Amino acid sequence: MSAIRKVKIPEGVKAQLDGSQLRVTGSKGQLVRNMRFPQVTITCDGSEVTIATESRRKEITAMVGTLEAHTKNMCRGVSEGFEYRMKVVYSHFPIQLKLQGNRLEIANFLGEKKARYARIEAGVTAKVANDEVVLNGIDRELVGNSAANIEHATHIRNRDPRVFQDGIYMVQRG
Repeated sequence: MSAIRKVKIPEGVKAQLDGSQLRVTGSKGQLVRNMRFPQVTITCDGSEVTIATESRRKEITAMVGTLEAHTKNMCRGVSEGFEYRMKVVYSHFPIQLKLQGNRLEIANFLGEKKARYARIEAGVTAKVANDEVVLNGIDRELVGNSAANIEHATHIRNRDPRVFQDGIYMVQRG
């Protein structure tokens, strides 16, 4: 009852294992991730990555699936990339967005005088159009964290969320 998962490496993507570091290279770039976990063995023969364990413990067999998902996301990221779209929603005060290097300035949120800021992770490119923010990158985790930073920066405190629905919200992942 051992868990074994195999991830086929797509055409145009190269994967190699250096100790516990999985290095995936494709047309969009290169990603490196530490895949070490106790009692989990990872092998790579160039066309397939195999993640296996002999353990029957739930925590370890679950980690096999997690490492499989990380590997698939790395392969997809270096070949296609990830794009997250976010919508700017406001009712009374128009929100103004400005990109300043690796952070997004959110001004006039709920009419506040002081601007709010959201960090854009390194390796993620952000574009601001009318009422939309588009995040692109090859690392799914970094793109998702940048989107979470933006949503978190527009979190409303001490007001009724049913009335004040202003903010910047995720509308499409891909």
